[in-house]
Amino acid sequence: MVIRRDDPAAAHVAALLAYHLAELRSVMASHAFALDATGLSAPEVTFWTAWRGDALAGFVALKVLDDRQGELKSMRAAPAFRGTGVGRALLLHVIAEARARGYARLNLETGTGALHAPAVALYRSAGFVGCDAFADYAPSPYNQFMTMVF
Repeated sequence: MVIRRDDPAAAHVAALLAYHLAELRSVMASHAFALDATGLSAPEVTFWTAWRGDALAGFVALKVLDDRQGELKSMRAAPAFRGTGVGRALLLHVIAEARARGYARLNLETGTGALHAPAVALYRSAGFVGCDAFADYAPSPYNQFMTMVF
């Protein structure tokens, strides 16, 4: 698998990003805070794609919150690649990048529904723990917040 910095507005990302947003919005109502291509293209966001051969296997983004912390954004394995280690590889990539940037903390917001259970288990296995809402988020029955302190 190859992970590379990429353009979230690129044509090869569009279908998987649309799927990601539609699925989240279907289960999280107005509490889905996943970024679209415009949000993922913001200067404070770095976006990567994962590839297996010529196939887009997933994507992930890292948003700068301040000089000491970042936020994991929009991590998604393509449906055909779920359960194959793509999510873990993307997560480890972002953790390594956060450490290389000198962050003291890496945060994330995710859902509370069954759809999110595999991702939450992955985050916990990597060392993330529950935390209070951060940045501009507000707690809701649809959201949970996690952090990793370095």
